[in-house]
Amino acid sequence: MSFQMSRDSEMIYRGSTFGKEILDPDCPPIWHSTACRVADMDDYDFANNGGKYYYNRTAAPNRDMLGDAVSFMESGEASIITSSGMAAISTTLLTNLKTGDHILSSKSIYGETIELMDGLLKNMGIVTDYADFTDLDDVRAHITPETKILYTEIISNPLIRVTDIDAISAMAKEIGALTVVDNTFSTPFVIRPLEHGADIVIHSLTKFFGGHSDITGGSITASKAIIDRMNPNFLLLGGCMDPNTAWLALRSIRTMKLRVERQMENAAKLADALSKDGRVRYVNYPTLSYHPQHALAERLLTKGCGPMLSFRVEDSRDKVNAFIRALSMVQYLGTLGGYRTSLAHPATAFRNEFTPEQLKAMGLQEGLIRISVGIEEPEDIIGDIVNALSVFDA
Repeated sequence: MSFQMSRDSEMIYRGSTFGKEILDPDCPPIWHSTACRVADMDDYDFANNGGKYYYNRTAAPNRDMLGDAVSFMESGEASIITSSGMAAISTTLLTNLKTGDHILSSKSIYGETIELMDGLLKNMGIVTDYADFTDLDDVRAHITPETKILYTEIISNPLIRVTDIDAISAMAKEIGALTVVDNTFSTPFVIRPLEHGADIVIHSLTKFFGGHSDITGGSITASKAIIDRMNPNFLLLGGCMDPNTAWLALRSIRTMKLRVERQMENAAKLADALSKDGRVRYVNYPTLSYHPQHALAERLLTKGCGPMLSFRVEDSRDKVNAFIRALSMVQYLGTLGGYRTSLAHPATAFRNEFTPEQLKAMGLQEGLIRISVGIEEPEDIIGDIVNALSVFDA
């Protein structure tokens, strides 16, 4: 991908210091420099007004290349690349809201997003209400004259509920609000929310984009007008990604389609196997006929239902702990989206942030286990989990 530097920096880059042989490498270099030299005040003005590059936090080539890739994948005009998924979420909400505004959010979203809304944003006088986004009447009933953002995931964490993004986006447009979608669980290989009327798409690049459990990052993708409006606040908040991480993320994108498609195939097979196991109370995965949004998923998620599923066993902390210890291949990780299959225990993840009653109201029972399905042989994944379920035989 091409990029501009300030005029003097362009001369330095293409001068005898480097040589023609490295101008077009198949694998892009990593630009570690925190700054590029400028020739004079005119050159600084050129760089500072979009000519690029002069200071790493303001703009950086590795970050810009990654942003171009994410924009293409999500059918957006431009992207901001951040240091984490939470940096993407906080930058989006802080930029597009002011005191007195109202967020209407799905009640089935990432727990730390709820903490942000009910903590920092509440302290700023921004009110958040939560609705069941699988019930359009419930969404409509919670809209107020001050509603400025409808916030949702399409495949929710960790209950794997499916939101009708077409209907939600249309509802937001009726009232002049923005539709903001956290598409981390879905990935653009499942659905591209901007093509369904959403205004802003957020990702934790830490997850499936990174895919190897070795980076932390986030992204915001939207129209150029929205990104241009958000960029000054992004720069002031300081949540920019470093060059090494941007390079690693771009590297990982090259195999993302292969990984995610295999992970979705494995997830569907695992969901089917677990749904037939008597020790499992139920499985949350949209390909299953009893899933509450099965028909919607068939219409909306035509490329697959994502690599994430959850299932519920007996609500016994001791037995769930024994199940986790009995696994030999599946790992317990505090993240998701890697090429290896991993699990999380949602109730434990948010035990310090929410009361037991709140956790149950959110559907996070002791017996709920979330699986991020990897690319291993499906028989190995299924075998490991089924074998560990033997702790529930007694």
